[in-house]
Amino acid sequence: MDPDSSSSDMWWGTLGTVRPFSNFHPERDVQEIQAALERKDAVTLVRILTNRSNAQRQVIAQSFEEQTKQDLSAALKKALSGDLEDLLLQLMMLPDQLEAHRLKDAMAGLGTDEETLLEILCTRSGRRLQEVSAVYKRLYKKDLEKELKAETSGDFAKLVVALLNKGVSTGGVQRDVQALAASLSGKKAEAGPWINILTSRDSGHLKKVLMELELETGQMVDQTVEKRFSGDFRLGLRVLVQCIQNPEVYLAQRLVTMKTSLVHGIMVSHSEEDLLAIRAAFLRLSGSSLFSALQNHFKGQHLQALQAVCRSED
Repeated sequence: MDPDSSSSDMWWGTLGTVRPFSNFHPERDVQEIQAALERKDAVTLVRILTNRSNAQRQVIAQSFEEQTKQDLSAALKKALSGDLEDLLLQLMMLPDQLEAHRLKDAMAGLGTDEETLLEILCTRSGRRLQEVSAVYKRLYKKDLEKELKAETSGDFAKLVVALLNKGVSTGGVQRDVQALAASLSGKKAEAGPWINILTSRDSGHLKKVLMELELETGQMVDQTVEKRFSGDFRLGLRVLVQCIQNPEVYLAQRLVTMKTSLVHGIMVSHSEEDLLAIRAAFLRLSGSSLFSALQNHFKGQHLQALQAVCRSED
């Protein structure tokens, strides 16, 4: 599917908005953070933590612990509250830890947030998801695949597990197109070929397959999915197709809702990867820049922190 993105070594020149701070002095940052925590000075905490890359934040956290014998995230929890606390704690997580945290949250309590599960599983590579699975097991002492199976059922469960374990195998474009077309020929569409093909080819190949399938069937793939499938499996296929065709547009559509948990999760996890591309898609979709849209929905230091991650007006 999508190429691996290792946020820990992302550098400016990618489509990220957050870049390594050039004049980085972790000891100085730790001193400022210590003083800010004592004063509960959110302005200083936001200024420093949103202007450092994730790798630099990890250095700060380590240095903070060495100097104070305290965990920085625990200290932030004591000094802050609400949405700002949540956002800064997410910024302090390692990229794979954040994805594991978001998956856990999506399965917590009554009901499952299927869209967040799908967002992460459809936009991350197989290799990245294996790393997230390992972190999930270490953090929560539970097997991610078993957790996903317990939260889902039927063809949707098969799709979710296939996405978690996605690999890349080769297949001819025409052969894949014919297999998908044949799956639609009966009274009830078959889920199997859609799961097998859409979770086991690279994104370039799949884009060609979906374009050829549209020529073959005479309708857009999302229309085919809408008509021939139902329930959670239909939702899963719809998200997967969108993420194959244009993941930035899918993520921008999620951001348009301005739901706090989505804004945090997507902006933080994509800040060093492709948030510039998501910003551009957001502008095309909504007619407003993400920077301005944030201003209409959030306030105070929480807004300042979000806009710092967003970086600038489009």
